Amino acid sequence: MSTGKRKKKNTRENKGEAGPTAGSSASDWKPGNVVDGIYLDQSLFQHQLIYKSESGVMQAFLKGATVQTTRPQKDKTAGPSTEKKTKAVPWVEKYRPKCVDEVAFQEEVVAVLKKSLEGADLPNLLFYGPPGTGKTSTILAAARELYGPELYRQRVLELNASDERGIQVVREKVKNFAQLTVAGTRSDGKPCPPFKIIVLDEADSMTAPAQAALRRTMEKESRTTRFCLICNYISRIIEPLTSRCSKFRFKPLANQIQEERLLMICDKENLKYTKESIAALVKVSEGDLRKAITFLQSAARLNVDREITERAVIEIAGVVPPKMIDNLLQICFKGTFEKLEVAVRNMVDEGYAATQILSQLHESIIEQDLSDKEKSAITEKMAVVSKCLSDGADEYLQMLSLCSVIMQETSQNN
Repeated sequence: MSTGKRKKKNTRENKGEAGPTAGSSASDWKPGNVVDGIYLDQSLFQHQLIYKSESGVMQAFLKGATVQTTRPQKDKTAGPSTEKKTKAVPWVEKYRPKCVDEVAFQEEVVAVLKKSLEGADLPNLLFYGPPGTGKTSTILAAARELYGPELYRQRVLELNASDERGIQVVREKVKNFAQLTVAGTRSDGKPCPPFKIIVLDEADSMTAPAQAALRRTMEKESRTTRFCLICNYISRIIEPLTSRCSKFRFKPLANQIQEERLLMICDKENLKYTKESIAALVKVSEGDLRKAITFLQSAARLNVDREITERAVIEIAGVVPPKMIDNLLQICFKGTFEKLEVAVRNMVDEGYAATQILSQLHESIIEQDLSDKEKSAITEKMAVVSKCLSDGADEYLQMLSLCSVIMQETSQNN
């Protein structure tokens, strides 16, 4: 009997349930109270709720009923994640020309493209010239005007040939896209050309077999596809490709054009600047507007709420201060080899790129009062040093070798 009573008494405990006993009332059965010598902890009630919930789910599952969970769901509408954050876009992309008329300082190319756009016809194109002069921006702006925003992504295939330059790319991506038929009309009612455009950027990096394979594709798919090859050095494009394209040379941008674009960006971004800083940007960019805009954005991030100065531009561009170049040349002209070795070592240890030092030395040597024989010998050595640096030679040794030749050539005639 005692065993049966004990089992009956502990039935509630065996079930894992918590509730009032015979000696306690329902009002006493609350978290934090002591009932029958037992402290009622909050975890006991949490365990009871979890147990009942899991038991009900299991019974419903065995009966084949649909189970609905009662777990609270996160409020997706609350919190800062719903706020629309403005994407940080590089200024090079933010201020890229949206139409052909916005392309700067390339009047001949713009005139030909505008006539082609009026008739919705376009030949195969070959754009070549220095970097940062608007080659890629021009063809992308022309494609937007041809197809409009609705069909632009469907009709234009842009490939960077420096990354994907093998013959396999020509056989697969280019050929498959060129064979696709085009359909669809523009929503504004303007005539839509019956061809697609394939843009091969940095085509001078394509391998010779890939360029040879591209010849047949350009001829075979001439009815449905137009090609635009973009390169810096036209001499690296094989003759059969250049003869199939209309060639356009992009000139380095004039200083005035660069200044106007930079001032326009400064006004739109509410930047504080000095005239000397804009002039420094134009000088260090060397006709490359893309480089100038990139340096301007970096200077703006470095000088937040402050005025952009010439010194900040020079530091960001990695340009060697003119005083250091002049001091190095004076040591070459009148100093000793020990002083020259120390000066070259300090300049390399400062972190200045050897190619930048070489470029600025070349400009200074041309302006120096030296004989033609001395200048020719020094520039010949500069060409050798440039080749060695591109092959991975030690920067310190190459700069020391160049400065030694400058010292030797100038000392012979003194």
